[in-house]
Amino acid sequence: MRDFAAELENRKQAGLYRTRRVISGPQQPELVSDGVPLLSFCSNDYLGLASHPDIVRAVNDAMPHTGLGGAASHLICGHHDGHHQLEARLAAFTGRSAALFFSTGYMANMGVISALAGRGDTVFSDRLNHASIIDGCILSRARVRRYPHSDMGALADMLAVTGGHKLVVTDGVFSMDGDIAPLKELADLCRVHDALLVVDDAHGVGVLGPQGRGSVAELGLSEKDVPVLIGTLGKAVGTSGAFVAGPALLMDYLVQKARTYIYTTAMPPAIALATCASLDLIERENSRRSHLQSLIEHFRREATALGYELMPSRTPIQPIMVGDNWTALALSKALEQKGLLVTAIRPPTVPEGEARLRVTFSAAHSTADLEKLLTALAECRPMLKRASAEAV
Repeated sequence: MRDFAAELENRKQAGLYRTRRVISGPQQPELVSDGVPLLSFCSNDYLGLASHPDIVRAVNDAMPHTGLGGAASHLICGHHDGHHQLEARLAAFTGRSAALFFSTGYMANMGVISALAGRGDTVFSDRLNHASIIDGCILSRARVRRYPHSDMGALADMLAVTGGHKLVVTDGVFSMDGDIAPLKELADLCRVHDALLVVDDAHGVGVLGPQGRGSVAELGLSEKDVPVLIGTLGKAVGTSGAFVAGPALLMDYLVQKARTYIYTTAMPPAIALATCASLDLIERENSRRSHLQSLIEHFRREATALGYELMPSRTPIQPIMVGDNWTALALSKALEQKGLLVTAIRPPTVPEGEARLRVTFSAAHSTADLEKLLTALAECRPMLKRASAEAV
């Protein structure tokens, strides 16, 4: 029998062991973790909508009419009018012909990729794509070719020598680095080489582009340029679930073929209706994105001045590069002792030797919150200097 205990011990010795926190109360910058009040800089609630009173009210208003559970899959009797309303709303929001509502972003990527590619086909995937994309590629049973991160020259060479049905899939905003894929170049390459482009804009929707319509909309790319657009609703949108949007024909095809859509219980319809309310807020409240951007710019300027190594990101994801697993954990712990929750990210989530603190910002953070973080980082800076000296 496999020695599971030994594997767990090995993870502990390598600084890779993970534990869960118990969070009390609503998701917001000031939360309670394992009974201790902390100021959080690790949530994906980029617009501060996860506990917004209008969204909470929308759920409460919907419940008497929809009940709680979805009760069945969409293809049995689970496709509620609330789900249908949200799909129409998402199609309009993204400028696409149609949309499908999935239960999670992981399920959306798994279902879409495995439905649109199969045996004998080839999927081209960026090396830094999210785990859900990687697993979707594996599930498809297609040949998978991973191209170096955002390297359009390498991808062009791969596409040029590959025949048959080709699928190119990428994150819009990369979740651990915070950078944005070269989407226009990707669209051009896919057009030249007759490949179907799939973009997962989980971390771009709500944050980037006009009225928060995402990284694809920021560049003015149409449904013709990016035929398949995936997004999650549990990040900037503040609710739960995910979606895929694109041509009506492809959405119909996914209804027939996407196993993670067909064989799962539909999400509670009240969540779908609350998401419609959230999209209304996102469209009309540009001030949230403006405040968020000012926090990001202030942080980058001051953290760089403190001597921290930041990755090139203009999104709410602002990784502080550390390198060593134990040093990243120690820095995260030191910040926690000062009342701040900033998660250390380690392999296999990121490559070996690239452990980091993943700082994320929300429009719900105040300037005073940011100053607390910067003060704590200034006080903890000597830790990295000592770690660097010891490594030499």
